[in-house]
Amino acid sequence: MSPVDPARIRIVVVDDHPVFRIGMSSLLEETGFDVVGQAASEDEAVTVVDATAPDVVLMDLDLGGGSGANATREILRRRPATGVLVITMFGDDEALFGALRAGARGYLVKGAEPEEIESAVRAIAGGAVMLGPQVAGRAVAFLTGARSARGGVFAELTERERDVLELVARGHDNATIARMLVLTTKTVRNYVYAIFTKLDVTDRAALVVKARKAGIGVTRPEGNTDQ
Repeated sequence: MSPVDPARIRIVVVDDHPVFRIGMSSLLEETGFDVVGQAASEDEAVTVVDATAPDVVLMDLDLGGGSGANATREILRRRPATGVLVITMFGDDEALFGALRAGARGYLVKGAEPEEIESAVRAIAGGAVMLGPQVAGRAVAFLTGARSARGGVFAELTERERDVLELVARGHDNATIARMLVLTTKTVRNYVYAIFTKLDVTDRAALVVKARKAGIGVTRPEGNTDQ
C-alpha cells in the first residue's frame, strides 16, 4: 500500500443516522482530514466510494435495511487498497468478527474519544490494523485460536449464530426466529448478516443450501420435534 500524506487523508463516512454522520464528518474536518463523501445505505456507500476513491471509510454496521459488513466486502472487492474503519454501537463478538472477516482493518465502538478516532484513521490510512480497547482482547483470543475448541461443522460460528442458522435452514423468516429465540427482528437480521460473512454466502437461499449440506436444518427422524 502506498503511503498516504497524513495531511490529506480522504474519508467517506457511512452511517444511516444523519446526526451522527454529519457530526462525525464535522469532527474529522476539524481534525484536519478531508471528508470527500457521506452515505446512508449499503448501496450508497459502494457508489460514493467508487466516485470519490477515499483512503479510509468510516463504516457503521447497521445501515437500516442493509449491512455495513456487506458494504465493506463489496467496497474492498472493487477497491482493495481502501481502509475500512468500523464505528458501531455493536461491541459483541458476532459484529466484530463479521466486520473483520469482511475485511475491515479497524473497529471502534461509538463513544470512542476523538483522539482515539483520529489515531485509528491515521493508522488505517497507513496500512495498519487498529482495534478499540473494548474489542481488542476478544479479537486476539479469536485470532490465536482460543475459540477453536468449539470444533465441529462451521466452528467459526458462535452458539447463538448456530441457533439462528438452524432456524434459517428450517425455512423460518427473521420475525419467526425472533419470536422463537426471544430476540428483536433487528438483532436476528444482524446475526444473519454475520453468518453470511462467516460462511461466505451472499443470500439466504445459498445459506440454506450450505447449511443443509452440512446436516443443519434437515428433517429430524420420527419421534423428534422441532422445538
